[in-house]
Amino acid sequence: MAYAATAGTSQSLPSAPSGVLALQRALVWLAGASMAIVFIEPSPYELVTLTACVLFFATGLRMQLVFMPLLFTLIVLNVGYSIGAVPFLDKPEVVNWVLTSWYMAVTVIFFAMVMSEDTEARLDMLRRGLIVGAMIASLAGIAGYFHLVPGGYDLLTLYDRARGTFKDPNVLGAFLILPALFTLQSVVSDRFGKAFRNAIAFGIISLAILLSFSRAAWGGLLITAAFMLALMVFTSRSQAQRSRIIVMTLIAAVLAVALIAVLLSIGSVADMFKQRASFDQSYDEGRFGRFGRHILGAQMALELPFGIGPLQFHTYFPEDTHNSYLNAFMSGGWISGVCYPALVFVTGIIGFRYVYTRVPWQRGYLAVFSAFLGFVGESFIIDTDHWRHFWMMLGTMWGMYAAAEHYRARSTEIIDETSAAS
Repeated sequence: MAYAATAGTSQSLPSAPSGVLALQRALVWLAGASMAIVFIEPSPYELVTLTACVLFFATGLRMQLVFMPLLFTLIVLNVGYSIGAVPFLDKPEVVNWVLTSWYMAVTVIFFAMVMSEDTEARLDMLRRGLIVGAMIASLAGIAGYFHLVPGGYDLLTLYDRARGTFKDPNVLGAFLILPALFTLQSVVSDRFGKAFRNAIAFGIISLAILLSFSRAAWGGLLITAAFMLALMVFTSRSQAQRSRIIVMTLIAAVLAVALIAVLLSIGSVADMFKQRASFDQSYDEGRFGRFGRHILGAQMALELPFGIGPLQFHTYFPEDTHNSYLNAFMSGGWISGVCYPALVFVTGIIGFRYVYTRVPWQRGYLAVFSAFLGFVGESFIIDTDHWRHFWMMLGTMWGMYAAAEHYRARSTEIIDETSAAS
């Protein structure tokens, strides 16, 4: 709480008592940390975000005009889902799915409003919370996989894959990507002591991602890390900083390869790695495989303006869509099918505008932006519709967009006032 009261002093603070600021920042930290525990419902994250919403609105959270397009799109998206669910309202799982979708929309607006003010400090608290949560989930998954906890293997693994505090290994791997990027940033750019601590955290998180045996998470970490590091090099303020990032990246890559080589010397890890690394998985191939279903589902989507309803795809095909864009069409018809990709792609495209914007939270922005783009791509091959961390990132990015515009406007005013005074 003491840190929360004093963090982010380089940005002009909102007009609120220090105790209120500390409480708000602590709630942001708690939201990030609680995001890692979702194997029970309602999860701690739901309870924390609901409490945070109430307390933030009670202490002066403001809706801004810039968020109106975001709010409108989220409402229309979920109206489509609700219409599609009408024939199936007698099924509790469908009702729960629709309510969860509406709640995810609320969290998007909440994080957008929260991150638009006191941005530097709140983003830092979110980063710290996510790293703590990632360490809890990672250590749980690693302990379960290696039988370090009595009875923990069945609880903390699934199909011989680490799942930690999540229900699914794929979701564990996906969640860990953003905290991994945050720790990697520290490794390549901070002083030795802090970089060393974060190197340990990055190693633990990366190990958990490997043991989740999620191909999407493996590729996601490699691609988003490479993209983020490239952005950090391009946006560096000095040649010395660029050189440090490049050198530390090379060292980290060598150590990562060495770690993987050691793990692959373990028979069970090597066998599962070979199995998961294969591109000829049975559920991916054939007319009704993952990609075959995408083609057949797209054909259905063109013929069904109102879709087939949430959670109904598996009644037509052997498995779910495993494609969030297709699922939007199937669950909410053309209304949701148009709104969902529009929301996601527009958010990503706008994000490129702010890559080179010199704001105090630029480094954190690059990590969130890189991770978000990774999920945009991953959504083509897996259902990310109710991944809490995905919607959190979407809202956070909109909040940082608004904050960047305010920061640039204030900077321009200060320059104009200085010029006038001279």
